[in-house]
Amino acid sequence: MISHVTAVSYGPALSDDDLRQVRAALTAAGLAITAEDIAGDGRYTVHTAECTTSEPLTDTALAGLREAVSLADGAGFGTALVPDALRTAPRKLLLMDVDSTLIKQEVIELLAAYAGRREEVTAVTEAAMRGELDFAQSLHARVAVLAGLPAAVVDDVRAEVNLSEGAAELVAAFKAAGHAVAVVSGGFNQILGPLAAGLGLDHWIANELEIVDGALTGRVLGDVIDRAAKEKYLREWAAAEGIPLEHTIAVGDGANDLDMLGAAGIGVAFNAKPAVRAAADAAVDMPYLDTVRHIAGV
Repeated sequence: MISHVTAVSYGPALSDDDLRQVRAALTAAGLAITAEDIAGDGRYTVHTAECTTSEPLTDTALAGLREAVSLADGAGFGTALVPDALRTAPRKLLLMDVDSTLIKQEVIELLAAYAGRREEVTAVTEAAMRGELDFAQSLHARVAVLAGLPAAVVDDVRAEVNLSEGAAELVAAFKAAGHAVAVVSGGFNQILGPLAAGLGLDHWIANELEIVDGALTGRVLGDVIDRAAKEKYLREWAAAEGIPLEHTIAVGDGANDLDMLGAAGIGVAFNAKPAVRAAADAAVDMPYLDTVRHIAGV
């Protein structure tokens, strides 16, 4: 049985030495390179190598191949191994985290600045993203410092939010190719809603800040969107779209993204915390979110 997999390497500038290193790693892992291509747009370079192996491409085998090839990753570039079944799927679902992934900022930190508590909240956020704190408990604690702020600060914060570089292009490419795009966030609906509408996302959800009499109460309504919820929505939305789970791509940066990254067809760590980077199927350590389209074959 011949299995097909594509090695996608990416970096600000892939040198001939980098590519020789990748080819050697692929060959050493038992992969035969059948075709190669290289592209770039001035921001980064992408090299794709179509490969075959005589071994069945089980999850265990693929994990072993990824580990072997990751040892060839040099400073400034990475390599993702992607089953051809995902890259050639007629419809795919892209699911992304929001804060520090789809957007450059952490919204809770922007809100906390209006309460004069940004440094304190930033420290808690970073610990939660490293997996050192329970996400739901940490969220309640961070939102509590917002109590009494006028609801108008939400509009001010929304104006401060910037998409990550390549984010709009990534969404547009997936949508133009007929794929589904969704985001799931431990942040807040009041910020995400207009953003999701502007991007034309198929599905989105975040936490809801409670607002009473024109002021934030320091509480969120309903269940917190945590790491378990993120995986749940990946599965629900894939089923709703009629897309097999193995044809999904999840992208995130923090510990609360680990479950969805593990459940997706391929999980991509985007400028992620070390534990997340180590657990993901692929890692992008550049500021360009649209690198993901090359990994996914879109």
